[in-house]
Amino acid sequence: MDVIPLAIPDVLLLTPRVHGDERGYFMESFNQRDFAAATGLAPTFVQDNHSRSARGVLRGLHYQVKQPQGKLVRVVAGEILDVAVDVRRRSPTYGRWVSARLSGDSHRQLWIPEGFAHGFLVLSDVAEVLYKTTDYYAPEHERAIRWDDPQLAIDWPREGWGDGPGPHLSAKDRAAPGFLASEGL
Repeated sequence: MDVIPLAIPDVLLLTPRVHGDERGYFMESFNQRDFAAATGLAPTFVQDNHSRSARGVLRGLHYQVKQPQGKLVRVVAGEILDVAVDVRRRSPTYGRWVSARLSGDSHRQLWIPEGFAHGFLVLSDVAEVLYKTTDYYAPEHERAIRWDDPQLAIDWPREGWGDGPGPHLSAKDRAAPGFLASEGL
């Protein structure tokens, strides 16, 4: 597995080994021993999530103020822009964000540790996203940050919006507060 720290070095871009031939391919999508050897981390994953979304859907930016979740994100079909925002108040990178394009073809994964808000924009007609979490979903502790907050100035690609004037959002994400009004960790 190849590991590349992003501009916020706690967020890691992972490329697993893929064994392919004329029949297709095989890969281990997760192996605890190899993950620990490659990253120096040994998270315990307790929940797997799977979403399917159409082009232009933007999910996020979500995080939990108690029971924060580390996430190992991968795309099994389609393509997304995956974004992580540091919400750790004592962090030197507090309020900064990083992103990576993930696709079913690239097999790349993104490790987002606890203390980050997470969101993604679907760039293909459809995308299926799987992610492992280090703690359980706790709706009473979930918070959101507005996707287009000018304080963050995330560079969301307009190609992902499809035919609309902006991305497709849930009511919860449309009502999310800006970064300065959010609860950090």
